[in-house]
Amino acid sequence: MARKSVIQREKKRQKLEQKYHLIRRSSKKEISKVPSLSEKWEIHGKLESLPRNSAPIRLHRRCFSTGRPRANYRDFGLSGHILREMVHACFLPGATRS
Repeated sequence: MARKSVIQREKKRQKLEQKYHLIRRSSKKEISKVPSLSEKWEIHGKLESLPRNSAPIRLHRRCFSTGRPRANYRDFGLSGHILREMVHACFLPGATRS
């Protein structure tokens, strides 16, 4: 199980990313539309002024039940270990054991 502080840090990053998503997207569209270089630098400065943790690239997928950062399956949101346990316990319909 992951440390609780690390899990909380990741949740905080998710909230920040949702909060600044529209601002970041609109600024990137403006940069592509503006022809002059000086205006592009101004818009780029606005992007840089946003919090670093609001960037979507800083998010990391974690296991829904344990918070494990590695070996996550996107379809289920679980790590490989927990996924295997749930398949063996017949909690995931349609998944086959191997």
